[in-house]
Amino acid sequence: MTETTTVLVLGRLGSVVDDAMRDLRVPGVEILTGTGLDDVRAAFAGDPPDHVVMGAGLDLEVRLAIVREVFTRSATTTVHLKDVASGPAGLLPFTRGVVRGLVEPPST
Repeated sequence: MTETTTVLVLGRLGSVVDDAMRDLRVPGVEILTGTGLDDVRAAFAGDPPDHVVMGAGLDLEVRLAIVREVFTRSATTTVHLKDVASGPAGLLPFTRGVVRGLVEPPST
């Protein structure tokens, strides 16, 4: 049986996150979405996600609280933070790059 990798993708606007993730389909990867700390807590209520990808539209204090929450709840979940300069349009390419890097074998 193939193990599924779970990625929680967070952004300031749910519609932007959902639209971007609609185009991201990677075999063996389950994408969860959210817009803040409450969504992080809900995602960690069961098995913790393997990875969290966060857009830069969230307020800095919220992003820091999310990072603290993730690292408090899991010793294995990684956090990936997108830059501000690429804006909302950069969420899909950034997330795609992170996810593919996590699940595809490295080229030699």
